[in-house]
Amino acid sequence: MKAYEIKNLSDAEINQKIEETSEELFNLRFQLAIGQVSDTNRIAALKRDVARMKTVLRQRQLAAQ
Repeated sequence: MKAYEIKNLSDAEINQKIEETSEELFNLRFQLAIGQVSDTNRIAALKRDVARMKTVLRQRQLAAQ
């Protein structure tokens, strides 16, 4: 997910996406541990997406102050 796509979402939508992405990341880590992951690059991509979403939320918090 690109940063401009995240900026167009509301805070509630971003929080929901963070939860969904974190759950998917957890499942991929579990699959990695038991050797069923075919695309390990997906883990890094999900981590970056979560970081982007948290960054946008933080920027909004700082702008509101």
